[in-house]
Amino acid sequence: MRTPIRLLILLAALPAISSAAEAAHQGDRNAQALAVMKASFKPHGQADMDRLKQDTTQALCSLHAPAMPTGEAASKALAANQASVKFPADGKFLGDWKRGQAIAEEGTGFQYSDDPAKPSGGNCYACHQLDKQQIAYGTIGPSLYNYGKNRGQSEPVLKLAWSMINDMKGYSLCSAMPRFGAKGVLTEQQIKDVMALLFDPASPVNQ
Repeated sequence: MRTPIRLLILLAALPAISSAAEAAHQGDRNAQALAVMKASFKPHGQADMDRLKQDTTQALCSLHAPAMPTGEAASKALAANQASVKFPADGKFLGDWKRGQAIAEEGTGFQYSDDPAKPSGGNCYACHQLDKQQIAYGTIGPSLYNYGKNRGQSEPVLKLAWSMINDMKGYSLCSAMPRFGAKGVLTEQQIKDVMALLFDPASPVNQ
């Protein structure tokens, strides 16, 4: 018995219909969650309500969670995040690895109780192993031990590392890594110092 042509067309369209319905449902859930957060959170110090506003990338990731966004919108967001990265004005990528180590170990900044006049830390150890002397470190991100030793210091390698520190969402759209440069968490000089921690042969990362 042959399946009627209209039924075949309907069956073929079901995945797209299901996907669209799920996206709409997720959008409703996100709107409800945002409403609860707006009702629950109050401005406190430097932590203002503007933190609840999502940019294009954040909105895409929320809409498709827990899956990774795909398609034209995702591609455009990736490209825009990569294009927004600003390389060092003086062309120098590496600063002082000792200052970089202090930044990597510092976890303060942007919390309501932090002094906004003081520089933020990178808190890199919360997600990455950086040297073999560490006895505790996070594993959300990959180990960075021997990062520079294994990769060298060619311009493409330095530019890629600089770009990922600035905005990892230019490479993995829903990455959990903070957007250190794109969101002004670290200054250009701080990023140079963290880069030195990763690439300087004298850094404990490369010992």
